[in-house]
Amino acid sequence: ANLFFENSTRTRTTFEIAEKRLSADVLNFSSSSSSTKKGETLIDTVNNILAMKVDMVVMRHPDPGAAVFLSRHVEASIVNAGDGTHEHPTQALLDAFSIREKLGKVKGVKVLIVGDILHSRVALSNIHCLKKLGADVMLCGPTTLMPRFVESLDVRVEHDLDKALAWCDVANMLRIQLERQGGDGIASLPSLREYAMLFGLDLDRYERATKAAGRGGKRIVIMHPGPINRGVEITSEVADHAESIILDQVENGVAVRMAVLYLLAGRLGKTS
Repeated sequence: ANLFFENSTRTRTTFEIAEKRLSADVLNFSSSSSSTKKGETLIDTVNNILAMKVDMVVMRHPDPGAAVFLSRHVEASIVNAGDGTHEHPTQALLDAFSIREKLGKVKGVKVLIVGDILHSRVALSNIHCLKKLGADVMLCGPTTLMPRFVESLDVRVEHDLDKALAWCDVANMLRIQLERQGGDGIASLPSLREYAMLFGLDLDRYERATKAAGRGGKRIVIMHPGPINRGVEITSEVADHAESIILDQVENGVAVRMAVLYLLAGRLGKTS
């Protein structure tokens, strides 16, 4: 059962394709047309679905910790497809796989994560995953969108995008999480235009970074978890650049999620 309490295109679609390629019977659930709108609790909603003999639940929820909370109350394997501003584990796995596919390794690779780190579940999961695999991680973004004490996760912090780009091998560009900031969506920023000027990646800035002293013309791999806000965090010229692996990330998302589902399905009926 795919339970999505937030809007999603790539994650929901790739999970559904992964499930069908593994010959699973798929039930799609949307909160906008469900009984949760009538006041039904999360546990009651899921238990009613599990009563139909569902073995696995893929869930996206706006509240951090929703997936682990549900796993303690229902008899099914729960896959976290994103919980609020907390984590997005399968995105981190497919990002790490995409880096390895492009560069042949993850260990020792310098990965830059740029954007709204404070509200991004992708950023936190990427930090945990990449550090475990031996990558060097740097974060870049406005001070107002950088979590306090984030250096305790053994990452570097840089507020000058040009310096950060000159350092990295891979640049993972994140969008501004407008829907999680309340109000007009830019409460933490003077304007999106100013953000684009200081932290947006355009072709001129990209070319300057690749020609920086000591790089020897080395290219920078471009990543983005989507959805892309073209003209804000990244321009079309960079998003569609030869060194961009954004569409590869989407393709790899199917394979990685097939692996996650396959491994969890092998544990059905077993205690762990």
